[in-house]
Amino acid sequence: QVQLVESGGGLVQPGGSLRLSCSASGVTWDDYTIGWLRQAPGKEREGVSCIGNSDDRTLYINAVKGRFTISRDNAKNTVYLQMNSRKPADPAVSYCPTGPKYGIPPGGCEYGMEYWGKGTLVNVSS
Repeated sequence: QVQLVESGGGLVQPGGSLRLSCSASGVTWDDYTIGWLRQAPGKEREGVSCIGNSDDRTLYINAVKGRFTISRDNAKNTVYLQMNSRKPADPAVSYCPTGPKYGIPPGGCEYGMEYWGKGTLVNVSS
């Protein structure tokens, strides 16, 4: 049984930093691209970043480039999302689904996601 567990969410002030973690079991972790997606209430899910399976290629949406860093530790079955210089935003749940085995989806990080965890809530507010 595949289980994904996101953690590290919480309240962060604008300009602050937060690191999200995603751990997995029941899956050959390094077979998969891993994404970080977020969804605020009433809004569509957004693919923030993803990291490839074999070559650690990364992709970011323009809104977070230069501020967010995705990384993975396959020995620990874990992916991280370091978020710096957070901007004010509606609370959103962040997820780290597994993505395609062939690498980063050409259309963006929200495509081809297969296994999902329950997410972790991030709130950027003063």
